[in-house]
Amino acid sequence: MGEKVFGFHAIEEALKLAPAGSTLYLCRNSGDKNVRLEQLARITGKVAVKKIALVEMDRMVPGADHRGAVLDLGGARKGGSRIQTMDVKEFCKSLSDDQNALVVILDGITDPHNLGAILRSCDQFSVSLVVIPERRSVQANETVTKVSSGAAQYVPMAVVTNLTREIQILKEHGFWIYGADMNGEVVHGIQFAHRTAIVMGSEGDGISRLVRESCDHIVSIPMTGHIDSLNVSVATGIMLYEVRRQRAENAIK
Repeated sequence: MGEKVFGFHAIEEALKLAPAGSTLYLCRNSGDKNVRLEQLARITGKVAVKKIALVEMDRMVPGADHRGAVLDLGGARKGGSRIQTMDVKEFCKSLSDDQNALVVILDGITDPHNLGAILRSCDQFSVSLVVIPERRSVQANETVTKVSSGAAQYVPMAVVTNLTREIQILKEHGFWIYGADMNGEVVHGIQFAHRTAIVMGSEGDGISRLVRESCDHIVSIPMTGHIDSLNVSVATGIMLYEVRRQRAENAIK
């Protein structure tokens, strides 16, 4: 068996790129939504559909909120993984001289639900690359894929051993690095560069010291509520929106 995908929207997206040899497992009498998934699977012509008992599906993905549907991505793709991986240096070299790019760097994000939500925002705001460390960080998994509603397969990721080293590579290729912190300069007062990398830290500890020292600017989101911080996935979405808003505005001028 290959990678397992569960969650209606995640399966719906995964079916578009599912390799031959994949199987959609459905619980018997699992509802109208899953009938739609069955139809989509059969349209592909390469995804088998199997009806199984609930107890069998529970054993297939222990503890998962599968809602009666699991897609097993077997067959053609090596390892069954749909996550796009990319080396930071190779990514930089792939950019043309005058090409804009937007990168998100995640420092110490350990909750898969946060990573999934961040990837969903990254897909919507056309992020070129997401960089995460291989240690002290959540990695892309089935929960991340589900929470991202399938967006995880569209956003390239680089898993690195040293964030500060990769930040230096980005700088060498024209990127300006903006770290998010509640004590930084207000975000709408910043003019983001044509090559921008945004660093988001954990809700508890924020950006680590060495990564913070590697940033060119520290920026913050102005807030007026009683709680002193936003969820990191929400904050990432706001930061990305501001970058894209500025670029759209500049394109009109």
